[in-house]
Amino acid sequence: MIERNTPATLRRTAAKAAAIAILITASTTPTPTHAQSRFEPMDVFQLEYAADPQISPDGSQVVYIRTSMDIMRDRKRSELWIIDADGSDHRRLGEGGSPRWSPDGTRIAYTAAGQIHLRWMDTGETATLTQLTEPPSGLRWSPDGCHIAFNMLVPYPAPSLAAPPRPPAGAEWAAPPIMEDRFKSRQDGVGYLDFGYSHIFVIPVDGGTPTQVTAGDFQHSSAAAWHPDGAHLFFSANRNPDVLDYRNSELYIASVQTGDIRALTARPGPDGSPAVSPDGRQVAFVGYEDRTRTYQVSQLQVMNLDGSGHRTLTAGLDRSVSSPVWAADGSGVYFQYDDEGNSKVGFATLDGDTEVLAGDLGGTSYGRPYGGGSFSVANDGTFALNQTRPDMPGELAVGGPGAGARTITDLNSDLLANRTLGEVEEIWWESSYDGRAVHGWIVKPPDFDPNRRYPLILEIHGGPVSNYGDRFSAEMQLLASAGYVVLYANPRGSTSYGEEFGDLLYHNYPGQDYDDLISGVDAVIEQGYVDESNLFVTGGSAGGIMTAWIVGKTDRFRAAVSQKPVVNWISKTLTADNWYGYYHSRYEGLPWEDPEPYWRFSPLSLVGNVTTPTMIITGEEDLRTPLSESYQMFHALKMRGIDTAVIRLPGASHDMSRRPSQLMAKIANIVAWFEKYRVMPAAS
Repeated sequence: MIERNTPATLRRTAAKAAAIAILITASTTPTPTHAQSRFEPMDVFQLEYAADPQISPDGSQVVYIRTSMDIMRDRKRSELWIIDADGSDHRRLGEGGSPRWSPDGTRIAYTAAGQIHLRWMDTGETATLTQLTEPPSGLRWSPDGCHIAFNMLVPYPAPSLAAPPRPPAGAEWAAPPIMEDRFKSRQDGVGYLDFGYSHIFVIPVDGGTPTQVTAGDFQHSSAAAWHPDGAHLFFSANRNPDVLDYRNSELYIASVQTGDIRALTARPGPDGSPAVSPDGRQVAFVGYEDRTRTYQVSQLQVMNLDGSGHRTLTAGLDRSVSSPVWAADGSGVYFQYDDEGNSKVGFATLDGDTEVLAGDLGGTSYGRPYGGGSFSVANDGTFALNQTRPDMPGELAVGGPGAGARTITDLNSDLLANRTLGEVEEIWWESSYDGRAVHGWIVKPPDFDPNRRYPLILEIHGGPVSNYGDRFSAEMQLLASAGYVVLYANPRGSTSYGEEFGDLLYHNYPGQDYDDLISGVDAVIEQGYVDESNLFVTGGSAGGIMTAWIVGKTDRFRAAVSQKPVVNWISKTLTADNWYGYYHSRYEGLPWEDPEPYWRFSPLSLVGNVTTPTMIITGEEDLRTPLSESYQMFHALKMRGIDTAVIRLPGASHDMSRRPSQLMAKIANIVAWFEKYRVMPAAS
């Protein structure tokens, strides 16, 4: 039954709507810094953030990737920078990515232009180490500093049933047909994948020909870890010939000399990120034994190299952990995890005691307030990380045991010192469904006046197995700058609140996350500064799904914008690049065996209830939530006579923030759609 909530008699003030539309348009034109006070769309091009911080072995310097926005190319630009751990001597090193210090701290290996390069830190001289035909990834120094392991695709010829006819000399024929027989052939943001298998290689740092360590028709795309003896590599891969066993991966050890491979684990589920203890006797890793659920906590585990002594170090944490790094003295393992929407660096002793070393990890997801941080550790326990707060895009920080972390860069002060950001306030409420505590954040317009009544936007995160948090978000700030109060939240199914909370959507999505979000809207209304007649809803990916679901459940919202949604789970699970990832774990059975649950949880099944004006925004090259999903919703609403539109972003994949102008255009269209339906009280 659809819920009805008819507002009191109101009328639109066209003049004000037009004025605000003009303001939105004008905000895309740069004006002098002193004349701006609010965060404006063009400010997105001025944002910078720190990523991939790599601290030197002695803890004295940090190399990192400094990312800025190229306004002429409309793309992100990444460069290598270095800074002393005390924040001094901050300077550019050059183009490149994936920097990694040699064990003695005298050199840095990095990638640029599809090759591996070396830089000598005393002289600044550089050398190109490789002549590869495919781009490398996962650079890892051997303990003696004499070799580097890396991952690289080894192509194989595309399959073919018949040789195409040969065109006459000078003819301009169409490209030949391509036969596809792979389990996974496409990747969002990439397109059709090249034919080949990723393997692990080793190359001497003095130069030479790379040696392929792994073999077989399997993907070895995860970075390897060296054993202290320099003769063996540890890695994670799925080497099961059964392609339907796609949820599984095991740990392996390989001889660098002979290529012999031995499995270290043998259980259902993902085991990955191996890290070898300094004495070479134990391996730490993360994973879980798969029970085919929607969400399971990935735990930090340690075992001896023969598989004995297997134990979990984070059993009492009830949070998914990642990125294990051994302490130099072997006393424990560093790791990162999310807790109630905040990303942290932690440490676990071998007895299973854990402590928090630093919070606010993140800053690479500049558009929406997701996580996206990393850290590294020096031999003395000093660590480097990137950090973010609602008023601070990703900056570089350095900390140590018992000392917390201190920020050592200030990449955005030149911009933000002249901007008034929307204040971000934490809020908790109880779900109307079962009384569970739900966590969220309110973004208030700049120069907020508690005696006024503001329109409210409910902005819903993707995933749904992910989380928002107290992190900087250009999109939230732009919505607030347009005069809206914004609520974003972590309803049931979100990560960082434990396994039970995250798994509540098992065979039940969308489910009572709807109730959690509507209860959040009510909680913000109770604050006394929201105009109940002007409620709006939007979100991307899973947030777009929930937006499409909400308008089929209630007409409470004046207008909605569903960003990159799935509206039909049958078509999604047979066409998307991750088509195989939903069977059994998300919905029971297979869609051709039992289509009922797939349809019952499809927003399209509720389209007959929709009365809310609903716009859809999706990238034309989105392979995760294909554009055809958006058009199914659009066509259904058109057929029903509901006001609707589709915004297509040319060239955009699922990540619509890859090109800053498209992030700006997306927000401008969302605000314009909401302003079109926003109502004003009658003049007194």
